[in-house]
Amino acid sequence: MELRAVLFDVDFTLAKPGPELGPEGYRRRGEQFGLRLDPARYEEARAAAVETLERHPELMHDEEIWVEFTERIVRGMGGEGDRARECAVAIERAWEEHGNFDLYEDALPVLEELRGAGLKLGLVSNGVRDLDDFVVHHALGVDIAVCSRAHGRIKPHETIFRAALERLDVQAEETAMVGDSVEDDVEGARALGMQAFLVDREDRYPELPEKLFRLYCDAKRWAQRWRRAIPSLVEAWPNHYLAEEQKLFTVDPWAYGLEANRHVLDTFLGYCHAQGITARRIAPEEIFHPNTLKLVE
Repeated sequence: MELRAVLFDVDFTLAKPGPELGPEGYRRRGEQFGLRLDPARYEEARAAAVETLERHPELMHDEEIWVEFTERIVRGMGGEGDRARECAVAIERAWEEHGNFDLYEDALPVLEELRGAGLKLGLVSNGVRDLDDFVVHHALGVDIAVCSRAHGRIKPHETIFRAALERLDVQAEETAMVGDSVEDDVEGARALGMQAFLVDREDRYPELPEKLFRLYCDAKRWAQRWRRAIPSLVEAWPNHYLAEEQKLFTVDPWAYGLEANRHVLDTFLGYCHAQGITARRIAPEEIFHPNTLKLVE
């Protein structure tokens, strides 16, 4: 079925928290409540809070969960006493302020290109902000926005996706979802029959690029075995040709991996720059995920 619409998650997909929601922002907010928060402890404290984070069992929008999450970070950074919770509440309220977020540099160009292709666009977010105002503040060219605070359920509950689909007047099979969470965005969307794409800007899933590489390798080997085992309708002696191909190339002509294809990629990228397709000469390493640079079959 033809693609008619694309839905986007917001936080860590199109937009990222600014300085006020980072280590120094926590420190400054802590000072307002008489707390001395150590910015150097922020990453460790946040990681520990993520480990204990649990969602509402019925996937209801529950802001208390995020206040408790933030309070764990505050305490992990050295904030003690009753005022740690007050500080956490204040930080959570700062997440409602549109100016505390910056768009990723590719966000607007991607939306513009999709709009130019005639696609309907929407936002689906597990957040506390007024998404309609957020869209205006950041000049996002989308048709609709559905936020869990207003809807009442969070992703991956099917109703929040269905609300977006209904407002866009499209079917799940005609829609793609783009987000930074495998469980919330990818699995939630696919459960309804949508296509789904993961954008991992924070490297939350460092194992996935290698898994994808291995899956491609396995698929190729399966296809090669299938070609040798299944009679061909277009080749009289397929196995003979495969044997001749192996003698000619001596190595796998379809090898995967950066080094096996560096010469081809470098030539291709050189042509792209020479013909004005890219603004600069791109190195082959730049189009591979860092975790895949040394992978070989």
